[in-house]
Amino acid sequence: MVDIVGVRYKRAGRIYYFDPAGIDLAVGDYVVVETSRGLELGQVVIAPTQVLASEVAKPLRSVVRKATEEDRERARKLEAKEAEALAECGQLVEKLELPMKLITAQYNLEDSRLTIYFSAEGRVDFRELVRQLSGRLKIRVELRQVGPRDGAKLIGGFGRCGRPLCCGTFLSEFEPVSIKMAKEQDLPLNPAKISGVCGRLLCCLGYEYQQYRSMKEKLPREGQQVATPMGRATVVGGNPLEETVLVELEGGASAEIALGEITKNEGTLHKKERADNRSPRKKR
Repeated sequence: MVDIVGVRYKRAGRIYYFDPAGIDLAVGDYVVVETSRGLELGQVVIAPTQVLASEVAKPLRSVVRKATEEDRERARKLEAKEAEALAECGQLVEKLELPMKLITAQYNLEDSRLTIYFSAEGRVDFRELVRQLSGRLKIRVELRQVGPRDGAKLIGGFGRCGRPLCCGTFLSEFEPVSIKMAKEQDLPLNPAKISGVCGRLLCCLGYEYQQYRSMKEKLPREGQQVATPMGRATVVGGNPLEETVLVELEGGASAEIALGEITKNEGTLHKKERADNRSPRKKR
C-alpha cells in the first residue's frame, strides 16, 4: 500500500496524484508540487489515502510543501504577467504570419518556464516563434497545440443553456459524444443546434443518454400493435420521460395513453402498411 493525494492545478482540471510525503493535508489545502514544468501551485481535491501500489503510475512525485501566503501571492502576480506574455506572443505570430490562434499562457511558480496554448487547423512550424519569444522574455518557452474542446475549457465562457461551460466548471475529463446520443433523446440532428461553443457536439448529450435508453426499452416499438382501453391501436410515438405512448386507433384518431394502460401485441406495422390502412379503398 502507498499513500497518495489528489491535486488539481486549475478549476475542473485533471487530477494528478502525488506522494503526500508525510505532510498533514486536507481537501482545500494549497500545495506546491514538482512537475515536468517545474514547481506548480495546486489544490488538494482528494485527501491523502492508501491504495495498492499496483494501481499507482510510477514514478510518483512528492508534494514539496504546503503553500504559504507568499506562494499564493507569487502565483497571483504571475497570472497578471501571463496576459502581457500572450500579447507579446500575439505580435510575433502576426509578424511571422503563422496560422494559429493563441488561447492562454501559463507561468510555472518559479517564473522559469512559460507555456503557451494555441489552436490551429493543422501542424504549425513555430520554432522561429519560440526562438524570438524566448529572446524577448528571457525565459524558456513551450508551445502546446490543443483541440477545440481543450481550447474552450482553457478560455471558458457560457453555453447555449446560459450557464458557464461544463468543461470549465466541473468536467475534468472529456467523454466521447456521438450523434447517436442526440437521436436517442429525440433531439434535432442539425449539428448547429446540438454543438457547443467549441464546435463539437455538446458534452451534455451524454448526461441522460443511458437514462433515455433504459426508459425507451420499456416503450413498445413504433409500428407495434397494442391493445388499449379504447380498442386496438398502432404505436406511432412515445414520451419516455412521462412514460406515455402515442397511438393511432383503428378509426384513425390519435391518443396519448399511459404505458401501464396498454398491452403489447406481437404484430408490427411498418410506415407504408399504416399509410395503406388509412387510405380509402378504391371502388370496383
